[in-house]
Amino acid sequence: MRLTILGSSGSVPAPGNPASGYLLTSPDAPSVIMDMGPGVLAAVQEIQDPADAHVIFSHLHTDHCADFASLMVWRRFHPELAAKGRNLLFGPQDTPNRLGRLSSDEPEGIDDMSDTFAFDPWQERKPELVDKFTVTPFRVVHPIETYALRVEEHRTGAILTYSGDSAYTEALIDAARDADVFLCEATWGLSCEDKAPSMHMCGQDAGRIAAAAGVKKLVITHVPPWIDAQATVAAAAEHYDGPIELATPGMTISI
Repeated sequence: MRLTILGSSGSVPAPGNPASGYLLTSPDAPSVIMDMGPGVLAAVQEIQDPADAHVIFSHLHTDHCADFASLMVWRRFHPELAAKGRNLLFGPQDTPNRLGRLSSDEPEGIDDMSDTFAFDPWQERKPELVDKFTVTPFRVVHPIETYALRVEEHRTGAILTYSGDSAYTEALIDAARDADVFLCEATWGLSCEDKAPSMHMCGQDAGRIAAAAGVKKLVITHVPPWIDAQATVAAAAEHYDGPIELATPGMTISI
């Protein structure tokens, strides 16, 4: 499995760095786009045909899904690369409604995406087959329905866990248990002091969860442009003694 960071900026896109978006690839199969924040579709185009991919969402805040409407335009209307069939789409229960409103021609309408995607909603801890991967969602703590996603590649058994957005929760330890890579948000930066409840984590939280779960590598992501990213990584290292990297756009990790 290869993980490519399409965008790692938190809450908003930053200059040269789209908001949340990640690409998972395995040989001889469509890739998987995991979240599609603003700027992510352009980043995908630099790597591959965006139509040749399944799509999975951790949740439906704008910084994780806004580029989906543009993907629908590409899949339907690109003169040479329009999608030739349906791909898989997984996300929270309300995905067709929320994302259908983004691409509808009518002010109160909902675009029916079933011509180009086959949608199924996540169910708590129910594994789903997404081509060469099995993805298991773990409900986490955020103001809207949100999941951490544990992805296992069938060919190698490699495991990636993506935290989504969440406050500290034991569910993240379950989701990340013994993962080869834990891609974890740390939006609050260096310290959790004065952190808004039920929203995000800081570097300290990411380090604590990585240590408790016994992950092999921690990758810090979803850091807003106004936060000191290197200080956030240093805060995680106070609690986790394994390798830590900062997610940057274009970075690839072989798992």
